[in-house]
Amino acid sequence: MSRATRQPASPPAEQDPFAPRRNPDLIGHEAAEHTLLDAWNSGRLPHAWLIGGPPGIGKATLAYRFARFVLAQGADSAGAPGLFGEPERPASLAVAPETPVFRRVASGGHADLLTVERQRDEKKGRLKRDIAVDDVRKIAPFLHKTAGEGGWRVAVIDGADRMNTSGLNAILKILEEPPPRALLLLVSENPGGMLPTIRSRCRKLALHPLPEAAVVDLLTRYRPDLAEGDRAALARLAEGSIGRAVALADAGGLDLYRDLMGLLSTLPTLDVSAAYAFGEKLTRGADDGTYETATDLLVWWLARFARSLARGALPDEVVPGEAALMTRLAAARGLDRWVEVWEKVGRQFARAESANLDRKQVVVNALLTLEAAAT
Repeated sequence: MSRATRQPASPPAEQDPFAPRRNPDLIGHEAAEHTLLDAWNSGRLPHAWLIGGPPGIGKATLAYRFARFVLAQGADSAGAPGLFGEPERPASLAVAPETPVFRRVASGGHADLLTVERQRDEKKGRLKRDIAVDDVRKIAPFLHKTAGEGGWRVAVIDGADRMNTSGLNAILKILEEPPPRALLLLVSENPGGMLPTIRSRCRKLALHPLPEAAVVDLLTRYRPDLAEGDRAALARLAEGSIGRAVALADAGGLDLYRDLMGLLSTLPTLDVSAAYAFGEKLTRGADDGTYETATDLLVWWLARFARSLARGALPDEVVPGEAALMTRLAAARGLDRWVEVWEKVGRQFARAESANLDRKQVVVNALLTLEAAAT
């Protein structure tokens, strides 16, 4: 029982110092790294990998880490013996940031690496919905070329589940007849939704959400300006996703969440004036993502509440007072009713986007839906 939420707006990749292609660090995915390293050292490296898991946990960071590693091997084939017997086997995928390979991958200038991802819509200030099929079709001719540095050709598809049918069919053709010394890394938030014929031809590597302590540690590194308590609260809100934690911090998500909990704390009686003021706050001025962040947080909270009812145990609080609120609402209605509320509120927000409804009124209506359920 979950909802794939939109990530709050983040800076373009070329402006992000922690973008996956620039990030030398990988925390919390040691087992996945060892799987890739063992495959390389075996001398039988699969030509395609499907790296899956929730958004913002380090999938693309791992993909670029492995791409750098493979490219750094140069003309040495995976696990092949040299003139004097077995070569020394690497013990880590790490490539030092000061090396030419790292710098060229970070800048997007490595001749043997092709990255395919959603492009940014400059008018709307956000990523486009899908990966352009013309970009996907560049992969096959790229992989069939001889490597410029005598080693491997590597293609990374970041957001592989965002390819349309034509793009997926183009990838399938590559997987059916993979060229030698070519590596395809597909990064996906929803690998189960991809074509079974693609999944069956890839080595699957599932990544899991990071431990909460790891997210706190990463926030300390990426956002040292945040208070210690705020880092802990953001880590809990992010549920194992450092990408989501940073995006929420940048979007003021924690303050919005506190405002939401303040509104809900009066249930079963909603302060309607405060609800309208909150709706006004989310919708006035430029479209800076505040409305999307707040509505996603409300739907996330309802899903989290419903999951806790299904498990029979309340989740840890993000902010003080949540446990008391959930206890009170659980006493008013059972699991089935709150699942209905979660689904109804999610539909209200989705319909607002598609029908261009008054966003402020949509927010108030969602809060009134909670009031009606709690009464």
